[in-house]
Amino acid sequence: MKILFISLLAFVLTPAIWMGNFEEAQKTAKASHKIILINFSGSDWCGPCIRLRKEILESAAFEDYATNKLVLVRADFPRQKKNQLPKEQVKLNEALAEKYNQDGKFPYTLLVDENGKVLKTWDGFPDESPTAFVKEISTLSK
Repeated sequence: MKILFISLLAFVLTPAIWMGNFEEAQKTAKASHKIILINFSGSDWCGPCIRLRKEILESAAFEDYATNKLVLVRADFPRQKKNQLPKEQVKLNEALAEKYNQDGKFPYTLLVDENGKVLKTWDGFPDESPTAFVKEISTLSK
């Protein structure tokens, strides 16, 4: 019984999983008929990116919704040497930016369908509560 409770608690407390490979995310989205949220971030230099992550994308309201309804992709572009990503991840992020963020906006968040069609974009920090952000996504995903 203890093991069941601990397993259930770990499942409930597990944050939403962010992927780094858009093609894999698309396969997952097609198999599960979910939409994809892409977040372009400069995790170690972009103040609004850090704020978006902490205040909205790591909020309980967003994570509860995203866990069952979204496939999440983060394309991070850190600048500090200690935070550099593996070369393969940098290539994936650059390819995704070439497709969806040619102007190099940060933060830049997109909601796309399983085929990659853009449904909504947020340029900069969405000045709304996590609950309002989730509600907007929920409306668009129907």
